[in-house]
Amino acid sequence: MAKYKLHPIVVGTKIFDKGMMTYQHDYGKQYTIPIYSWLLEGSDKTVLVDTGLMGVIQSEDRQRAIGGKIYTFEQGLSKWGLKPADIDIVIHTHLHNDHCENDFKCVNARFYAHELEFESCYHPHPLDFRYMADFVEELDQQGMMTHLDHDAEILPGIRMIHTPAHTRGGMSIIVETDRGVAGISGFCTILENFYPPRQITAMEMEVIPPGTHVNTYEAYDQVKGLKDMVDIVLPLHEPLFASMDTLPDDLPEDYHEIR
Repeated sequence: MAKYKLHPIVVGTKIFDKGMMTYQHDYGKQYTIPIYSWLLEGSDKTVLVDTGLMGVIQSEDRQRAIGGKIYTFEQGLSKWGLKPADIDIVIHTHLHNDHCENDFKCVNARFYAHELEFESCYHPHPLDFRYMADFVEELDQQGMMTHLDHDAEILPGIRMIHTPAHTRGGMSIIVETDRGVAGISGFCTILENFYPPRQITAMEMEVIPPGTHVNTYEAYDQVKGLKDMVDIVLPLHEPLFASMDTLPDDLPEDYHEIR
């Protein structure tokens, strides 16, 4: 089985109420999240998970907030000696705009996302304004997008599993590493969702659902299920990873206890 290293590249940020991440917890607290494109190293294919934002704010304040450097898509890839045209495979956690705006630059890539994400993208519910079909429709019409309706192994050691917590077609990415199985959450979370503070666990809740979700109870179960499934949980917007080049190499053993 192939073993991979994951390189989290910050290709954007968002500033909003922390409750957008942590349901029923820490509302009213301003919070900055990194938006990642994850480079998976370990096969003869060049693989990305998500492509991030096209318009990137690279300010000192935002970099200080996340504890790491913010790149444009091209800058982030060039750090690893790559250009957008070098990407062979793009795996999507979901198709909200901040996860796919740079897709069109990957002119030689094959893209993977769940069929329900395309349905939501082309026919979004009024509550879900984060879908913007312009970023995927042309590539889809050109036959570059693979619509999945089931869990799938994309390459040996890389699997996509359906985890509809944040969106109906959200897919978590399961990656084999030399420190066990890592899971990039297919839903927008931080470490606190998986390892809540005492005031949450004292209420007999093991995890915190994402602040934006399809169904609260199912979202709770999906977060807990991913946590139980993998050895290394990698929440999609955790700021801790912004200061790290390579996972799991740069992760301390007790990384989930760092706040």
